[in-house]
Amino acid sequence: MNINLHIERLVLDGVNIAPGQRHLLRASVETELTRLLTDGGLAPGLVQGVALPRLSASAMQLTGNNPAQLGRQIAQSVYGGIGHE
Repeated sequence: MNINLHIERLVLDGVNIAPGQRHLLRASVETELTRLLTDGGLAPGLVQGVALPRLSASAMQLTGNNPAQLGRQIAQSVYGGIGHE
């Protein structure tokens, strides 16, 4: 199965990442989301394809300011909205 996912914009209220570290956050989100989708797949209602104009991820308790760790947490929250349950 091929999965094409495009995230146009990711809004993170209250998260302060230095401009020089944003690429690390982005890479971490991409890597973790790819892993989760590869291992767990999509929710059954999304398998046939769908465009979601907006996805509200579940609330998270962010720990620290490490871009790699934050990226993994964000990806896990996003996956909670699109992943196989």
